[in-house]
Amino acid sequence: MQSDNVIEVKDLKKKFKVYYDKGNSLKEKILFKSRNKYEERWVLNGISFNVKKGEAIGLIGHNGCGKSTTLKLLNRIIYPTSGEIKMKGRVSSLIELGAGFHPDMSGRENIYINASIFGLTKKEIDERIDDIIEFSELEEFMDNPVRTYSSGMYMRLAFAVAINVDADILLIDEILAVGDANFQAKCFNKLREIKGKGVTIVIVSHSLGQVEQICDRTIWIDKGLIREEGQPRKVHPLYMDYMSDTTLNSHQKKEEEEEKTTESEEVQNENVVEENSPRDIGNFDIKITDVQLIDVKTRKPATKFHIEDQMELQVCYMRKNKNIKKCEFGFHIFRSDGLDYYGTNTLIDKVNSVELKDTGKISVVFGAIYLLQGEYKIDIAFHNDLGLTYNHRYNAVEFEIKNYYDEVGIARVTHEWIFNEKEK
Repeated sequence: MQSDNVIEVKDLKKKFKVYYDKGNSLKEKILFKSRNKYEERWVLNGISFNVKKGEAIGLIGHNGCGKSTTLKLLNRIIYPTSGEIKMKGRVSSLIELGAGFHPDMSGRENIYINASIFGLTKKEIDERIDDIIEFSELEEFMDNPVRTYSSGMYMRLAFAVAINVDADILLIDEILAVGDANFQAKCFNKLREIKGKGVTIVIVSHSLGQVEQICDRTIWIDKGLIREEGQPRKVHPLYMDYMSDTTLNSHQKKEEEEEKTTESEEVQNENVVEENSPRDIGNFDIKITDVQLIDVKTRKPATKFHIEDQMELQVCYMRKNKNIKKCEFGFHIFRSDGLDYYGTNTLIDKVNSVELKDTGKISVVFGAIYLLQGEYKIDIAFHNDLGLTYNHRYNAVEFEIKNYYDEVGIARVTHEWIFNEKEK
């Protein structure tokens, strides 16, 4: 195992026996042998990937593609048909809601049981139990049997235990989809915090927004194989295009082709996809209608700037879902070769959420551009505080920086030269 890896998966395969009508009793199995017929179904057909210490990866794909099976194999709930899994360090998981809880025991007793499963001693649990209870916000229910808990309370308790066992690896399967909005946001922020401390995280999620905010890399599993792997912003548009194509019926496809006939005639190769063209994903409850860059000095639209110029990003939107009153907004700047320069959002910057109107405009003013010469592009996104994406536009706008000096790198670092300074 390589020293900088904490997870190594090599040629992982898994098959299950799927019975058509399996007999439950010995009598049924003898008298109705035909009921014991089954087929072998391969869920994973040979996937391989590595995860480094402190890295967060997201596993995405349609239902039944094998992503949750992969997570259960990593957690050793089930074992592979063939292939190899190597993991380094203590593993904590949130795979199934309430897994490992005894329904007739109290929340407090289940903390001790669940934490001991993760490898903590009683002394270690004693030291952490106050933090676990405080994070779960279940103080008044802690001595009640967990069978009286709601699904949201189950999730609170399970998450509170999982993040307090000092794990090296945290495995999560759609667990953040349960619970009230405030606690989901609290869990999401806690994940960012423990990731910053070097914990390796593997998440299975259908929320691409959540994956993009936490994960460094996305692995798209399709039909038991890895179809695409890389930065979320590169993989997710391909996945969304694929999902859109598979859900359109033949009539819809025909209509789309007719609408695109004029454009298609101008394209020499219909199979070529412009990687740098704008692409949108999300549920479009809030829709981006226009994006442009403004030269602050001239107050005119521009795509070419000089280093240290002031630039303003203007984004117009339309609210399609009137029930959404507020949202978060973010931007991400990349160089044309994909090098990540800078990204942030209103949530990270701790500024007020966007107060939405039916139609509106948001501006981001860059006091000075310290990028060196090159071509750049900006992604923009509207989302809620849990990462649900309303509209994420990749390559929303492009611009070029001109520089008359011979500096090298991606950005200018302000500095001064001091020579022959006299001693004081």
